[in-house]
Amino acid sequence: QVQLVESGGGLVQPGGSLRLSCAASGSIFNIAAMGWYRQAPGKEREWVSSITSNNWPNYADSVKGRFTISRDNAKNTGYLQMNSLKPEDTAVYYCYLYLANKYSWGKGTQVTVSS
Repeated sequence: QVQLVESGGGLVQPGGSLRLSCAASGSIFNIAAMGWYRQAPGKEREWVSSITSNNWPNYADSVKGRFTISRDNAKNTGYLQMNSLKPEDTAVYYCYLYLANKYSWGKGTQVTVSS
């Protein structure tokens, strides 16, 4: 059973930055794709970014050029560097691992962008 724990969320002003972390337990991190979804109040969950086990990233158009996904397989940890944050980035951010048609999810971390 994989456990994922997100951290790094918080309150930031528009234009600011945050770095989210996703720490994984278990032994599959190195061979799984990982990524991030987010869910804003009253909206459906939205895919944000993903990265393959061999470090190919992909981004939603809404965050391309502002967010950077990365992973450190030695630490079983993934990251989402978020720059130039906008109020519309406000959401709960969830990390996931994907392997063999199965998702594992964290419980989320709140990101609030407001002045």
